[in-house]
Amino acid sequence: MQTTVYPPVSQPQTRKNNRKVSIWLGVGVVMLMVQILLGGITRLTGSGLSITQWDPLMGALPPLNTHAWEQSFAHYRQIAQFKKLNSQFTLADYQSIFFWEWLHREWARLMGLVFLVPFVVFVLQKRISRGMVKPLAILFLLGGLQGAIGWIMVQTGLNDTDTAVNPVALAVHFICALCLLSWLVWMLLQLAVPAHQVVYRPVLRSANRGLLVLLFVQLIYGALMAGSHAALSAPTWPDMNGAFIPDNLFGGADWVRKLYTDPLVIQVVHRSLAYLIGLSTILWFYLAGKTISRGWLKKFSRVPLLLVFMQITLGVLAVVNSPFVGAIGFAVAHQFVGMLLLVSLLVTVFLCGKSGVAG
Repeated sequence: MQTTVYPPVSQPQTRKNNRKVSIWLGVGVVMLMVQILLGGITRLTGSGLSITQWDPLMGALPPLNTHAWEQSFAHYRQIAQFKKLNSQFTLADYQSIFFWEWLHREWARLMGLVFLVPFVVFVLQKRISRGMVKPLAILFLLGGLQGAIGWIMVQTGLNDTDTAVNPVALAVHFICALCLLSWLVWMLLQLAVPAHQVVYRPVLRSANRGLLVLLFVQLIYGALMAGSHAALSAPTWPDMNGAFIPDNLFGGADWVRKLYTDPLVIQVVHRSLAYLIGLSTILWFYLAGKTISRGWLKKFSRVPLLLVFMQITLGVLAVVNSPFVGAIGFAVAHQFVGMLLLVSLLVTVFLCGKSGVAG
């Protein structure tokens, strides 16, 4: 993460400006996490292809009468998901899956307003410092790009052959959302964390960055797990269908392709990364205890450790319950804690950096 040093906040007016902008960014963080969760629910309930058209303006309104609902349902009946999976659907069934996709898109529109309107007000009130203009411009660019990627992802499932969106496209959409979240969290930290709470611990920071890389790869595989329904390939734990690692996983010339297309291989990688991240977090916590004696970093160092064990536990519950309806709740909770873990590691890598921040 690039660290932009915002102006010092020694003046009362500057502190007041930063506080208001921090609240705005904090609300954005919460709303974006809700949006990512809504995306997960949309995917897990099979709702993502229910709206077959993209209308950024008029699409804010759902069908308002029976005729409009029938037209929307008719569009859905033309794609493979209906023909191959949901041919028994009534209009009421269709409305139930329509809700989640509509809410996902509507929340995105609401976020756009929440970001844009206060931004304009803050600019007019001169609360946005010159150093924040570029990061905020990148933030808006990432937000627009994410919307476009989302529609491209949906398009991969609107045909006569596929019953779901492409898992790789889903993973790209998910990771781009996490990059947007990370950028927003980093901006918030630069404004909200007092400078004296940032301590330079290069070894701890390097280990923290390594953890972030591992977690991002793991989150990619989490999206591939959801997109390919990989949990169903081995819904057991601690073994995988009776073996610790199934035989002949990587045989053949197409072993690289299996890393992102074979459900069983995807689950093996996902499980292995979970154990590696768990052990690495324990090591990081040990290093933090040896090198930090006080301050926010010392207090916050326990958070990633707690979250990683929660995440592993929820992952196990999601896998073993995957054949049952209740698995959706575990899967959503698993995704939520994964986001919290990502945010916690961003906080810790920030707190053990050497660059100055606003305080």
